[in-house]
Amino acid sequence: MASPQIDHGYTRIANEILDQTMKRKFNGTQLSLLMAIWRNTYGFQRKEHEMSIRFLAEAIGAHRNQVDRELTNLVERHVIIVVSTGKRGSRVLRFNKNHEEWIDCHLNSGLSAKTVTELSPRKVTEHTANPRTKKERIKKRNKETRPTKKYDEDSTYYKMASYFHDKVRAVAKAEGLGHLIIKANLQSWADQMRLLVENDEVEKRLARDVMDWVVTDSFWKTNILSAKKLRDKFPELALKMKATGKQGSGRQNNQMSQNEKLMREIEEEMAREQSGAEEAFSYHQQLLPELPNGRR
Repeated sequence: MASPQIDHGYTRIANEILDQTMKRKFNGTQLSLLMAIWRNTYGFQRKEHEMSIRFLAEAIGAHRNQVDRELTNLVERHVIIVVSTGKRGSRVLRFNKNHEEWIDCHLNSGLSAKTVTELSPRKVTEHTANPRTKKERIKKRNKETRPTKKYDEDSTYYKMASYFHDKVRAVAKAEGLGHLIIKANLQSWADQMRLLVENDEVEKRLARDVMDWVVTDSFWKTNILSAKKLRDKFPELALKMKATGKQGSGRQNNQMSQNEKLMREIEEEMAREQSGAEEAFSYHQQLLPELPNGRR
């Protein structure tokens, strides 16, 4: 008969953490992951520890894909913090006991628990705060899921994708996470940039500033490793950037890098478009007949 005793070991955890955990909308796998992380940090009188996906999967008896998916959700919601990359190449994880920073996904009418788990916090907010008709939702979904178009290397969106990819690749390599973007598809990244600008109506200059900033932020640089994640989190990232009053320092070096050349070309293209519009307006003004009072 099992007879657990605290003399054989126990995990000290504040009651406030347990109270907040019970109130939040975590699914079964997420709760198991939280307990596994508590066990291997607080249970050994430490705040953080290197834990691989395989280790956590064995600890809670779940498939690695499922663990990877739900752990990513906890990281995105600021419940778990990725501190760094450990000596064995896995992530060093820490539980964020400041529950006021957690991003919660509240269940609402029309949203199942599975739906809340799969949606990012940004998408849940959009769904609950700005409900659409079924026809509008289908139209928006079809627009975003249409086959990815082919982008030339000289196109603006491809240049934006290449610019961000090079920055992310440098961060991933430095953090030992290069394997996560080794198969990055720049065509897909370019399409996400198009959606960011055309669908989300984000200005290109703001997009560039956020790209520069996110790869320097201690928390986000290891959590935004793709163009899709950048787009999904863009509103939150832009607010964080403005709140900290910082922007990326990638252009402080006097010697222009290849990435900076790409963004300079994008800016010049935008300037040419504006100049062309002004010249066309001036030309049409000249064609108008002059009125007696000197006006056209």
